Amino acid sequence: MKKIVVIGAGVSGLSIARLLVDGGNKVTVIEKEDKPGGLIKCDNINGCLYHKVGGHVFNTKRKDVLEWFESIFDKEKDFSKADRNSVVSMPDRRLINYPVENHAYQFTPVLLDEFIDNLQGMIKNGDTKGEPTNFAEFLYFRFGAMLYREYFQPYNEKIWKRDLTTVPLSWLEGKLPMPTLKEILYNNFIHLEEKNFVHSTFFYPRYGGSQFLANKLAEELDIRYNTQVVSLEKRNECWLVNNDCFDQVIFCGNIKDLPVLLNNVVDISSFESMIEKLEYHGTTSVFCEIEKNPYSWIYLPSREYQAHRIICTGNFSEANNTPGVLTGVVEFTDHISKEDILKNLEKIPFSPRYLTHTYTKYTYPIQDTLTREMILNLKNILEKQGLYLLGRFAEWEYYNMDAAMGAAIDMFNSKLK
Repeated sequence: MKKIVVIGAGVSGLSIARLLVDGGNKVTVIEKEDKPGGLIKCDNINGCLYHKVGGHVFNTKRKDVLEWFESIFDKEKDFSKADRNSVVSMPDRRLINYPVENHAYQFTPVLLDEFIDNLQGMIKNGDTKGEPTNFAEFLYFRFGAMLYREYFQPYNEKIWKRDLTTVPLSWLEGKLPMPTLKEILYNNFIHLEEKNFVHSTFFYPRYGGSQFLANKLAEELDIRYNTQVVSLEKRNECWLVNNDCFDQVIFCGNIKDLPVLLNNVVDISSFESMIEKLEYHGTTSVFCEIEKNPYSWIYLPSREYQAHRIICTGNFSEANNTPGVLTGVVEFTDHISKEDILKNLEKIPFSPRYLTHTYTKYTYPIQDTLTREMILNLKNILEKQGLYLLGRFAEWEYYNMDAAMGAAIDMFNSKLK
């Protein structure tokens, strides 16, 4: 039996801790906050459930992740299954069903005419444009000039706050829509609803939202809350963490904190400048009462305001609201003042009324073409010393909840059994 410390009680930390405990190890989890969950934490505001970062739901295409999930949770009892019902609110307030490429027929006649011209050009030119080399080219080549200009470009520029030509495709691997030209045409002809995109159907807790998931994963784990890790020391085969000795360390925190924590115990000096330069975005999540609607996500490409989407978390479960009220989260990339929040809310569709807000500094890691190679090389050095990196900001990977669980399963099976 190994004695292992897991640093961080987000989804990644909780998942690997459960796997290690079930594998017969003695595991201690250290968490700086007063409850588990990391980015999936929720609060109760005026009797309504507030997802403090996003609106986290569960679905997966990985059989092993689903089987592991079902070994912990009672899906029939504790969850409801929902079909995603999302729309794009265009600058003229016209609502286009999501994904937009399947519903181009809902655009104005002028835009639809341009879309048809784009498709004709794409059919005529075939693959003469070659393979896309960045995110902008991918979107433009795949969907045409009209959809790129009216939706994909403004929406993604609001999220990522950068020229999309500078975004490498590898960073968003597995998260991009991949319909063929034939599928786009076919779906528009027969008005077929797409069911293969991310979270087209999902499971959501009947009570407690994603905090319920975190709390359930945390059950029976030895978690030390409100505890900061101030250093990671190595003495012979022992890792000293807050004066306790462990055989191995699973670091699920932020890799930017690692050089200071290690303090040259393991020489990673050649990586420090690259770690320091890693880019990221934060999120300001504004909890609001909103007009009644049937939607789950409302995407906001308009440049008239800074918010990029409304997550109608109140529609995920009736228990998320008080009677007669529908709540949701309006999301802004990075920090925005309350004064500017209120000015923006006046312009946003569905009349969001401010309740509270939270700014989270680290929510979206941003990769360049060298990031994954750098992280892999760093992992190879650290793992020889018994220190493992796992999680969105430890690995600098854009993990959803199911992907975080999958990464924990992969690490356990390949390195920690």
